[in-house]
Amino acid sequence: MPQLWYEDFVPGTIMNSAPRRIELADIDAYARLTGEAHPVHMDDAFARAAGFPGRITHGLFNLALIEGLKATFGCFERSVIASLGWNDVKFPAPLLPGEEVHLRLEFVDRRPTRTPGRGLATERGFLVKSDGTVVVSGDHVILLLNRPEDE
Repeated sequence: MPQLWYEDFVPGTIMNSAPRRIELADIDAYARLTGEAHPVHMDDAFARAAGFPGRITHGLFNLALIEGLKATFGCFERSVIASLGWNDVKFPAPLLPGEEVHLRLEFVDRRPTRTPGRGLATERGFLVKSDGTVVVSGDHVILLLNRPEDE
């Protein structure tokens, strides 16, 4: 897919990624990487006692999956130069090993900055299970370059 520059970021546009299956090894790797080993993520019995069917993914792992799945589009590699923050992040449902998710990315808003050649854009990401359940959502503000003259 070609790069999407500031000029291409049209509010109302929706992009959907391919699905990704979540594995127990993903939870283990995230816990190892971050040091966040709360028993709801690492202990089936604890997670069941807490009301889940078993271990669940970390909320911030789910948020990170939005960025990972966005990268699979391949259209922001040279155009997005900074993440300026996430707003209104919500974790409405748990995600379990064995489930599949995909990213639904909606372009919300854009505006030029004082610095020529770039603009601010807001994208809304939804990590969605195959049954339509939203696992995490949030608004991501990015710094996006204008199309270079040679493109």
